[in-house]
Amino acid sequence: MIPMSISITTLTDTNIEKEHICCAISDVKCRAGYNAKKRWLQDQFRDGYKFKKVEVRGKAFIEYVPAENAWVPLVAPGYLLINCFWVSGQHKGKGYGKALYLECENEAKMEGKNGIVVVTGNSKQAYMSDRRFFQNQGFELCDTAQPYFELWYKSLNENIWKPEFRDCCKTGECDVKEGLAVYYTDACPFTGYYTEELERMACEKGYKISKIKLESREMAQNHFSPHTIYSLFQDGKFLTHQILNEKSFEKLLGGG
Repeated sequence: MIPMSISITTLTDTNIEKEHICCAISDVKCRAGYNAKKRWLQDQFRDGYKFKKVEVRGKAFIEYVPAENAWVPLVAPGYLLINCFWVSGQHKGKGYGKALYLECENEAKMEGKNGIVVVTGNSKQAYMSDRRFFQNQGFELCDTAQPYFELWYKSLNENIWKPEFRDCCKTGECDVKEGLAVYYTDACPFTGYYTEELERMACEKGYKISKIKLESREMAQNHFSPHTIYSLFQDGKFLTHQILNEKSFEKLLGGG
């Protein structure tokens, strides 16, 4: 049961300057990334991108977009892609996640979409939606990509074919075959700062590192990983989609 008192705000060109976007609200070191995310959102609004949040303090929001305009390498014409979906622990069990999801599903139905699609991990992963939530909403698995990415969909049209990942992102390999290669976008307020930190830590440990920003939808739709917000490769092999701080860098890569 969803409480009737849940208030949901949709961000637009006219209110985004005064509204917060949930992530990195008080994180001073990510302030530049926070502002970059707002600019990125304003650009995406023209292509049908939606950012909706529950009016509470903390993280309770969903972002979705027509799949044709998504910064994700997949083929899903007529679908909505859930790009980011986050309800923080303090707000679990209050119906916020279901209410936000229904904003997306109801819009898909009203617009006559073929369905909804989302990228998850094959187990619970930081910075990714939990596939169990979508299974409970009637989603089915339709494709996979190395090493642990899954594509789930809910059809609203019985006669439509299933979405799929593009071949470019299925093997878990990139074209930078030596050293580290980190790819990122402005779609997350944390990526800018922590990509700079990754470069610093890698250089201190003696790693060769390439830093590549995906500046356009075309670049993202032809990326080597389904997770275009942030992806790290080593010697051409996918390493992680999780944004690394100093502690997690040491755990993952050690002393170089």
